[in-house]
Amino acid sequence: MVSRRNFLIGGAAVPFLSYLELAETAFAATPKDILVVAQQLDNMTSLDPHEGFEAVGGEMISNMYQKLVRANSDNPDTVLPVIAASWEADADNKVFTFKLADAKFASGAAVTADDVAFSLQRAIKMNKSPAFIINQFGFTAENVEARIVAKDEKTVTLTTEAPTAISFLLFCLSANIGAIVEKKTVLENEVNGDLGNAWLQKNSAGSGPFKLQAWKASESIALALNEHGPYKGNLKRVIIRHVVDPSSQMLMLQKGDVDIARDLTSEQLKALQSDENVTLVRKQIASLVLISLNQNNANLAKPQVWQAVKWALDYEGMQKNIVPLTHVVHQSMEPTGFPGTVTETPFKQDIEKAKALMAEAGLADGFDITLDHYAAQPYPDLAQAIQANLGAIGIRVKLQSAENRQVLTKMRARGHEMALSAWGTDYFDPNSNAEVFCINKDNSDDAKKKPFAWRSSFKNDELTGKAEAARDEKDPAKRLELYEALQREFMENSPFAIMFQTTKTAACRKNVSGVTIGVLSEGNTYLETSKS
Repeated sequence: MVSRRNFLIGGAAVPFLSYLELAETAFAATPKDILVVAQQLDNMTSLDPHEGFEAVGGEMISNMYQKLVRANSDNPDTVLPVIAASWEADADNKVFTFKLADAKFASGAAVTADDVAFSLQRAIKMNKSPAFIINQFGFTAENVEARIVAKDEKTVTLTTEAPTAISFLLFCLSANIGAIVEKKTVLENEVNGDLGNAWLQKNSAGSGPFKLQAWKASESIALALNEHGPYKGNLKRVIIRHVVDPSSQMLMLQKGDVDIARDLTSEQLKALQSDENVTLVRKQIASLVLISLNQNNANLAKPQVWQAVKWALDYEGMQKNIVPLTHVVHQSMEPTGFPGTVTETPFKQDIEKAKALMAEAGLADGFDITLDHYAAQPYPDLAQAIQANLGAIGIRVKLQSAENRQVLTKMRARGHEMALSAWGTDYFDPNSNAEVFCINKDNSDDAKKKPFAWRSSFKNDELTGKAEAARDEKDPAKRLELYEALQREFMENSPFAIMFQTTKTAACRKNVSGVTIGVLSEGNTYLETSKS
């Protein structure tokens, strides 16, 4: 049997424990100054904030690093100051000046403008997966040192290539790609010009509430308090254990072996709703469940079929009976919680209307089609419901189940006909989703840019123009108005049936308070968490 001490000592010293071993181990209550979390950790590749781009990794990064600004969970139209105390744009909306607040790295050194400039320059020079979020403003490895400049110890300027809406820039800088690292520490660990990348993948150099103590892939992560950081609670450490099975997570939570369970399904959450020892912290996150219709298929290329599919689906029935506590009905390409999101749900199941649209398309007798979907729940159950709904209007669906990566690989190669999948938003601005769903300028198979719309061969020049106009609008209020109009047009005139938005839940023991779940994973934080 694993000792209590070994379980709590952290990733560096704990041997691998399967979820079964953990579930069978009886521990006393966890110490008041150590938070123990059961969570699936198998999608992380790097904890370098300028490289890591997975959901769980993004969460860990946000607990170790700060940005100039952060998203405002209470008011998604604004951002909140963090390392930046204030900011302003020049008359041309091209030069943006940031004045810095006081902050310290885990080393105890003050965060300076030189650290800020170095960090943003580093993100551009490394050019890893998330770099597009800020290089879209015209920054390149060749010009970034001239365009991102530390003017003095407390002042940084960013000069964009073209006039830019300050709200757009700020939302992009609130993403983890905008994390500030300690220049001195990072460069001390540089190898062969990698800007400290290899070292920072499994170490930390930030000013966030915690610092990395150890990470063992698909086993555990141990975070230790940054004594110089912004955390003011009673926690000294946060230990996150990789526990795959949701039922085991729930059992460990109920026994007091862990303080928080992060990956429970509707089945477990129903059981916990009446458990007086557990508090459920819930948040709609920026992840959409949708059906994509590939325009390479002649039947699916008919706009009437797009509409027929949307009117055939029983959104409310699926939500109520399959995903009542993990998803809500949502039909806009922008997730709830983002600036300017349209929350209307115009499509309801209307079989007769859907049949009429099929007849108008010349397909009254229907057609045969294959629907690819993820093998993990709830996708198989949703796929069966979709199969029944579409069957009622003559669309005979063959279901094809595969692992998440296999479905995505097939979609990226344009090999699907219909696909049931999920889309997670990259950064906290409506352009993040509008760009991938609406802006597809080159629909050829060898296009350099292959956004989500490209995967289903969808190109609409009118939508592209409106998405670009909304992106480039300088007036913040007018910009959101343009995005609202764009969302409504996309709902009616696109081959994507957006069905649900995911709700994430942190199931916490009663003595745990202050856990925050964000719309994006980087908003998940233990900054205000404490134990009694």
